[in-house]
Amino acid sequence: MTNLIIEKLLARSKRTDIPNFAPGDTIRVHVKIKEGDKERLQAFEGVVISRSRGPQASFTVRKMSFGHGVERIFPINSKVIDKVDLLRSSKVRRAKLYYLRGLRGKAARLRDVETEKQQPARS
Repeated sequence: MTNLIIEKLLARSKRTDIPNFAPGDTIRVHVKIKEGDKERLQAFEGVVISRSRGPQASFTVRKMSFGHGVERIFPINSKVIDKVDLLRSSKVRRAKLYYLRGLRGKAARLRDVETEKQQPARS
């Protein structure tokens, strides 16, 4: 009985406007920022390094800002998120990309999925 009530409440707050993305993808998250009585949108663009599933699902986005790594954790069903744009998909072999925290510059690059398909075959 309790599970049915919880499932109905979670189904009501579940978001359907967020695109399907995975770790390794580069996304731009538009976040609502409230300053005083004004509200504006702020974009946070970076690589998804982890994603959890389930009712309280969340994802972690990492970007480099002025030479320092900045990570932000977003709950998927949060009202603070206005929209999520999928910019680029990359091929990775891990579900959690925490190893990117220790890499800098070109070592932290990920292989794009689109560029692999577009290369002409050599004869």
